[in-house]
Amino acid sequence: MADHDQPRAAFANLHQAGCFVIPNPWDVGSAVMLKHLGFRALATTSAGFAFARGLPDTDWAVPCGDMLAHIADMVRATDLPVNADFESGYSHDCEGLTRNVRLCADTGVAGLSIEDATGDPAKPLYAFHHAVERVAAAAEALRGTGVLLTARCEALLVNQPAAVEEALRRLPAYAAAGADVLYAPGLRSPDVIKAAVDAVRPKPLNLLVSSPIGLTVEQIAALGVRRISLGSGLSRAAWGGFLRAARMLADHGRFDAFGEAEPFDALNGFFRSQNRKTP
Repeated sequence: MADHDQPRAAFANLHQAGCFVIPNPWDVGSAVMLKHLGFRALATTSAGFAFARGLPDTDWAVPCGDMLAHIADMVRATDLPVNADFESGYSHDCEGLTRNVRLCADTGVAGLSIEDATGDPAKPLYAFHHAVERVAAAAEALRGTGVLLTARCEALLVNQPAAVEEALRRLPAYAAAGADVLYAPGLRSPDVIKAAVDAVRPKPLNLLVSSPIGLTVEQIAALGVRRISLGSGLSRAAWGGFLRAARMLADHGRFDAFGEAEPFDALNGFFRSQNRKTP
């Protein structure tokens, strides 16, 4: 069995000081390329993987077993630490969540995140106390593994009333329950980002930047953010290039957009240099 202690220790060390970007590849090729570009850790994207499978990123459309297999592929793709986007843990109850979190840890990830979204439009977030219990159960399941637990509050993404206030209420509770990293997708303004950093301090905050928010990495770091993830951003950027070229051909019979493509020789030469073997 592969030794995962080194990437897990390296991942934990990245969270001790400063700020780093953790990009989200959606397949092995994009993971290998991101390592080549100098990133120090990677994260999976449930949306990027779902879209590549022709599925929506909702309600566990990708079965847990398929997601675990994908996460394992991403861990094997490089020697970088990998954080798994593990949605809501594929279980509503703590017993099932514990089982699935352990299975995710067994893939060799250095970290994993669980959400407090239920997938039920009528009750989009788990009740506060149950959500805290779920974080505590996940933290206990990971005890002694060296895997960092990221707890996500989805209040802003599900349009919860007073979403910012609810996120700022839940994140410190998740930290107290044992989460190592805190995360509320949808934070955008400097004041709110800083408030979230302060609310979970001294534990690190992950900020999602999957679209332009008017801030640079340097400016985000100055707010005290420790980790910046990109979610589906890179995957959707790839889809954007694909669709621009395909629509130009379908609608106008023109190939102009291919002029923006990465040259074949550059990609082929790079992947040839990796000397990878088919698993």
